[in-house]
Amino acid sequence: MVHHDHEPGPGPQGLPITRPPYGRITAIDLTTGDHLWMVPNGDGPRQHPALRHLNLPPLGHMGRAAPLLTKTLLFVTEGSATGLSLPPGGGGRWLGAYDKRTGRRVARIPLPAGATGAPMTYMHGGRQYIVVAVAEEDHAPELVALATPR
Repeated sequence: MVHHDHEPGPGPQGLPITRPPYGRITAIDLTTGDHLWMVPNGDGPRQHPALRHLNLPPLGHMGRAAPLLTKTLLFVTEGSATGLSLPPGGGGRWLGAYDKRTGRRVARIPLPAGATGAPMTYMHGGRQYIVVAVAEEDHAPELVALATPR
């Protein structure tokens, strides 16, 4: 489940007035309801001039993140700034890949723009592909296809 914990407040220097994570990914055991792991989704405002010197871990982005679960990995986007309801500072131009058992991020794949839809997957010629629709105000909409290594 992708969860956005807080709406951003108009806090000092434009930072949220609530504590992070501002967006998180939580694995829930559907049999017991137990939370198995939780990780922030995205870096959040940790590069803000008021926070940069603190060397903070990822704080999570608010926005329209979308998940895709495969046999071993969970892929999650960070959303696009073109979203009409995206809060200030939300979204990001990344596709995260997480070990679905542990929540450990195994890859952070740069995208040319923020994701505007959920990723999808298909098999062709023995390879698995992940496709993501992306767009930003400065980047025309397009589909980005990523393939597993040979």
